[in-house]
Parts: sequence; C-alpha cells; structure tokens
Amino acid sequence: MSSTNRRSFLARGAALAAVPTVAALATGVLADQASASTATASPLPDFAPIPTSALGPAVNADGYYVGRVERNLYYVTDATYQAAFLTTKDGVVVFDAPPTIGGNLQRAIDQIASDNGVPNKVTHIVYSHHHADHLGASSLFGHGVTRIGQIQTKEMLASENDPTRPLPDVTYETSYTLRVGGERVELAWRGTNHTADNTYIHFPDHDTLMLVDINLPRWVPFDSFNLNEDVQGSIAAADVAMAYPWKHFIGGHMGRIGTRDDMVLYQQYVNDIIANVKLALATIDPTPYFAKYGDNEWAAVQQYQAAQVAYASAPVIKKYLGVLAAVDVYTASTAFVLLESVRLDLGVGSQVHA
Repeated sequence: MSSTNRRSFLARGAALAAVPTVAALATGVLADQASASTATASPLPDFAPIPTSALGPAVNADGYYVGRVERNLYYVTDATYQAAFLTTKDGVVVFDAPPTIGGNLQRAIDQIASDNGVPNKVTHIVYSHHHADHLGASSLFGHGVTRIGQIQTKEMLASENDPTRPLPDVTYETSYTLRVGGERVELAWRGTNHTADNTYIHFPDHDTLMLVDINLPRWVPFDSFNLNEDVQGSIAAADVAMAYPWKHFIGGHMGRIGTRDDMVLYQQYVNDIIANVKLALATIDPTPYFAKYGDNEWAAVQQYQAAQVAYASAPVIKKYLGVLAAVDVYTASTAFVLLESVRLDLGVGSQVHA
C-alpha cells in the first residue's frame, strides 16, 4: 500500500472510530452488499416456456436472420431487435439501424443484393424515432446517406448529441412521401405514443406497416408497458395502425413479424388488463394498508397498489399463458403503468373528499 493510500485508509478508519453510528452504517451497507452478492449467486427464477408461435426463424452463424416481407422489402432480426430494408434499382433504403444488429445489417443487405443482382449501396435511412436502441448503428453507414426523420426526432437527437445517431438530413412534421428507385413509402406522424416522434411507416405497395415499440407480435410489451411516454396515446396507436391497409407488421422487436390477428390479440390483452385494473380500483379496500402502516404513507400506498396490480394481473396471466410470450414476466409491470394511467389520466377511482 502506498503512503498516500495508507494515509487515506487511516483517516477513513479514524473517522469511523470517532463516529460509531457511521461505522455501523458502513458495516450495514457492506453486509447488504454481501447479501446482494449472495442473492445474485442464488438460482434464477423459472418462467413459462415461450409459445412456439412467438418465435421467429433461427439466426445464422453471424447472429442474424434476413427474410422477405413482400417482394423487395426485407426485415433483419437478431431475435431481439428488427430493422427493415427496401431494395431498389437506385440503391437500398434502410429503416432503423439497431446497434445489436450493427454490421449484420449491411451483411444482410449484401446477401440479398447478391442473390437478386441489385445494388447493395445504402442511399437512405429512415428513422422510426430517436431512441438509441433502434438507431445506434446509423453512423456505420457514413456521411453519404440521406437520413429522414420526423422534425422532433431531429430536435431530440440534436439535444442528445450522440455521434452514433447522425441528425436527419430531411425532416417532416406530419407526413412525407419517400420515392426512391420507383418505390414509394409513406411516413406519418399521428401524435405522441411510445415517444413524441414515433413514425408510422407504411409500405402501400408491399402491404406492410412498420410501427416500432407498440406491439411486439405474440409477445407481451416490454417492462412497464414498453416504457411508453404517452400511455393513452400508445393504447390508441394500435387503433390508428389498424386503420391502415396492411397484411404484414414490423414492430421493431423480437424474431418474427406480425399479422393483423397479432395486433387484435395485443389489443385484447391490453384491454383485459385495463378492465381488471378498473375492477381493482373499485374492489381493493385501502383501509387495512393505511391502518397497518400508520404514518408511513408510502408503505401503505406501495402495498395497496401491489394488491391492485396482483388482482388485475393474475387472471390475465392465466388467460394468456401459452398464448403470449413472457406473460408471466412483464404483465404485472404493465398493469401498474395502466393502473396509474387509468387513475391519473382518466380519473377512474378518484374520490373527492366531502
């Protein structure tokens, strides 16, 4: 130990000796850390098997799968994230560039271009929204690419200053028609949902809609209802999506693309949680929780809401087990978010003091 480190160690020891309560607290923290380490080493919990209907095709040795959506529209997945690309006589248009797929996106493009004798040069990248988990590989395509995004996407990326997500060169406010190599793609902003800038990407000549982070076909939403910024807007987004004409759906996550039936199933799942949340708000009596915890308001609220979430989640988990993947993993966290939105945004369960 160096003299400097030794002096620091002795000074810290003297301070702990002089203030026993601090020493006790430090000991407690170390004990908690040791306990947490032990807990981490303990067996991990088991969850229900994933329904085969939720699984996409197996990835190749490089860790990706590329498949045709329709005609010259393709999707790429690493089984967790998705991107898409459209081959044209003038080059390739890419839709999102997740960093987990990274260089495999160009490999997938090269593979398809070689098989079909079309150009493999990426000329355009369309951003679905600003999040790094969907755009973090954009910089791999260099500066000679035209990037397109909703105006708020550019504003947020400018504030985030992430070199892996270059700013869009072309922006739009409500709608934009992209025409490249004889192909047409319709981009639209229809209000806040998952984020303030999330774009509906419609391929009218390919019977396909791409809408990221709303419905993950045959999977329940990610933790806390996909971390949606606007809960009610995200619920409504599925209705907006269904108003478009399409047969294929690209949701941005997991290994498979979806169908209209998958969207209907997702809506049923969300609506079932909402219905049960409303029942929980009307059924669970808060009195025992506040009686037990007295002045500890947060303990009472936490336990009261945990009971509401359990009441709302249990029948939904039972109903969709074997139907939707990870229903036993994330339904409770989604139920809590929907509970709070129903309570705070819609006013359900509010009681005005007399």
